[in-house]
Amino acid sequence: MSECIFCQVIAGKLPSYKLYENDDFIAILDIFPKSEGHTLVIPKKHVPWVWDYDQPGKYFELVSKIAKHHRELAPDNIVRCIIWGWDVPHAHIHLIPGKENNLTGEKLSDERMQEIQKRFVVSM
Repeated sequence: MSECIFCQVIAGKLPSYKLYENDDFIAILDIFPKSEGHTLVIPKKHVPWVWDYDQPGKYFELVSKIAKHHRELAPDNIVRCIIWGWDVPHAHIHLIPGKENNLTGEKLSDERMQEIQKRFVVSM
C-alpha cells in the first residue's frame, strides 16, 4: 500500500532509525518516543491489525527477543508492550523501555535519534 507510512518506510521511501530487520519484520525507533529505545516492531507484509498477521507466533517470538534485549538496556529492567493499532493502519507493536516515560513524545533531533539507535540496535 503506497499511501501507508510503514509500507513507505519498509520500501526505503521514508527514512527510519532501524534497530533490526529480517525478511519478514522491521524494528524501528518511534519518531515520537515516550522513552529512550521506544521501538515499533512491524511486519513487512501489510496487514491492518496485529491480529491479522498470519503467523502471530513468529511475530510475538521476535517481539519477545527484542523486548529482552531492550530490558537489558532499560534503567529499571522493564519494557512495556502496547498494541494501539489505530494511529497507523498497519500492524505494529510498541516496546517502551522503562517503567516511566523519560521523554515527552516530541520529535527528537536526528543526532539524538542516531545516538539512541546505536545504543538499542539488535543483533541476532
